[in-house]
Amino acid sequence: MPSELSDFARLVLDAVDRIPAGSVMTYGDVAEYVGVRAPRAVGAVMAKYGSEVPWHRVVYGDGRLPPAHEAEAARRLRAEGVAVRDDRVDLGRDRWDGR
Repeated sequence: MPSELSDFARLVLDAVDRIPAGSVMTYGDVAEYVGVRAPRAVGAVMAKYGSEVPWHRVVYGDGRLPPAHEAEAARRLRAEGVAVRDDRVDLGRDRWDGR
């Protein structure tokens, strides 16, 4: 990971790195996991540093895949066993609660 990371960015990336293969979290889930109410701030960290972690495992609150990366995210998630339909995942089935 880049050495210039803020504490918040490091927390976000560590949280995303913990999401097991075959599971997803929403931006809001990640924010809650690290103790903040800032899903957009999580998105900003992911936009800047997401390539350092399994970025494809973080989705919107309605299950939509990361914008402009839908095809690659779908490919990676399917390879992990996540069902993707119409660029969305089934959060009821594949959401990880952080435990």
